[in-house]
Amino acid sequence: MEPPPRKIIHVDMDAFFASVEQRDDPSLRGKPIAVGHAAARGVVAAASYEARVFGVRSALPSVTALRRCPDLVFVPPRFDVYKQVSRQIQAIFREYTPLVQPLSLDEAYLDVTANVQGLPTAWATAKAIRARIFEETGLTASAGISYNKFLAKLASDQRKPNGQFAVTPDMGAAWVETLPVARFHGVGPVTAKKMQALGITTGADLRAKPIAFLRAHFGNAADWYHAIARGEDHRPVDPDRIRKSSGSETTFNRDLLDPVEIEAGVRQMAEDVWGWCDKAQAFGRTVTVKVKYTDFQQITRSRTYPGPIDTAEKLHTASTDLIRSVLPPAKGIRLVGVTVSTFDSLADGPVALPLFGDDAT
Repeated sequence: MEPPPRKIIHVDMDAFFASVEQRDDPSLRGKPIAVGHAAARGVVAAASYEARVFGVRSALPSVTALRRCPDLVFVPPRFDVYKQVSRQIQAIFREYTPLVQPLSLDEAYLDVTANVQGLPTAWATAKAIRARIFEETGLTASAGISYNKFLAKLASDQRKPNGQFAVTPDMGAAWVETLPVARFHGVGPVTAKKMQALGITTGADLRAKPIAFLRAHFGNAADWYHAIARGEDHRPVDPDRIRKSSGSETTFNRDLLDPVEIEAGVRQMAEDVWGWCDKAQAFGRTVTVKVKYTDFQQITRSRTYPGPIDTAEKLHTASTDLIRSVLPPAKGIRLVGVTVSTFDSLADGPVALPLFGDDAT
């Protein structure tokens, strides 16, 4: 007999950093705010929902954010406070299950298959957890409930902010078919663009592609894409999993020889990686740049620094220095990637996000 389906909850705090700032400073409530610095080379770390209406998002350059929203209020980040609140939230999770896998300071997977609190359903458990978070922190959270991690994470976005959504075993595969692939965890902006160029815009399009086609175009990630297009994900919630690296890579539409274009590609990959590092508050000391040439020869260049790469500028500089060591190229470059590793500490606890696809972090 097959075991019963798992009961997985993905809890995601609503605009976490910005919401903490609005909670602690009532004068900011209802205003478009960005956590970060308004300096010329500043980057938005988080944006309130009022700011998101104007297209302000995390990782957006501060000058662009101000152009989109002239009334935007910048608030310096207080990571010590965010970590303290995150510890409160994690403690609540563990009252409902020992199987908690944090992804960053503001989100986690919970396996509630074993009903610790004796609540009638996983839906009721998610509702109780969200109520406890609000009662103890004054902050709202959204939740997705399903029989696997992939669907639970997708579901948590469905009723944001301050809502929850369930994807049951009888609806999972059909529901995935209706969604744009750009929403799928493991399909980043670069891969989504590549899929769209191949005529894959929805889950139904992805499901229709044979595995051989996916392997030809997406390599090792093909099996993952084939599975999630059917609503399948057998990964367990692993409370002991610690992230060892964060990487992002992309295959260019054509082989590149121009150093300026190659550097721009590396910088974009560094930006993708920094987005995860910043959110997870996990800063490594080793930066690696990967290059694959037109003949599929592959090389890497790495450097380990004495201190953590804890700003976007440091990561951009390190990545650029490494790629310049192989420029100008003797032959065309088809792929570049950037990886950060050697994490000294991870947000005061295990932090993990699985890597799937060319640009997932």
